[in-house]
Amino acid sequence: MPTQIKQIDHPDVRTTILRVEGDMFQDDAVLLERIAVEIRADNGNKIIIDLADLDFLDSDAAPILRRLSNLDGFVIEGVEVFLQSAVDRAERRGA
Repeated sequence: MPTQIKQIDHPDVRTTILRVEGDMFQDDAVLLERIAVEIRADNGNKIIIDLADLDFLDSDAAPILRRLSNLDGFVIEGVEVFLQSAVDRAERRGA
């Protein structure tokens, strides 16, 4: 299933949620990172990336999500166990 990214803005609490569905490959993660960083730069909102509806995460996408989660103002939510195992694998590979 192609990756779909839905933007949900909550200006009253200065938060933007990016809800991701489908399969995430490296190119999708790069696009998500670009979108998230641009939104943060444009309005200063906290960015929540919701991966609860993600079906598949490619091992090459995990380091990109890890890098994004380490930035100030960015939070990744949903499928914590799934994501954590992918991040752990990426760390072991030295990404």
